[in-house]
Amino acid sequence: MQKFVVLFRGINVGGNNLLPMKSLVPLLKENNFEQVAAYIQSGNVVLNSDEEPSDKIQQLVLKNYGFSPEIFTLPVSAFFSASANNPYHDVEGKFMHIYFCKNNIQLAEAKLAKFLAESERYTVNSNVFYLYAPNGVGRSKLVANIEACLGQQATGRNLNTINKIASMLK
Repeated sequence: MQKFVVLFRGINVGGNNLLPMKSLVPLLKENNFEQVAAYIQSGNVVLNSDEEPSDKIQQLVLKNYGFSPEIFTLPVSAFFSASANNPYHDVEGKFMHIYFCKNNIQLAEAKLAKFLAESERYTVNSNVFYLYAPNGVGRSKLVANIEACLGQQATGRNLNTINKIASMLK
């Protein structure tokens, strides 16, 4: 069995795509995933599986909840690598976000320049986008347009959440 971090994109937001973690965890356990744990309602799950679990989880969610969420699955080594490569690890966790993509990022530089605030800093490492937004992501024009700048779907987590997931894996 291999341990994975499963990050759901766009669930439990504004009353749409409701996926309660309280009922998802037992469903995953019933379907042969082991050591399943979830953290907060934004869709952060750690589990053990014999194979890459994305397709099976998508099918389970579709069958039991009526929608098919975008899922980003990382082997533990990839998750820890993304965390270790964070160039902004010493800032307050709520201001630092890590965005995970399925493919290597090819930044749309003109779009990014249009939306990037003077106070914001970013780094790209393969398929991971690191954003330090000291004024918060709620006000960030870049965050509101992040996928257009990254050229693909992404899911982001703040550093506090990344650290909590890391502690769940230990």
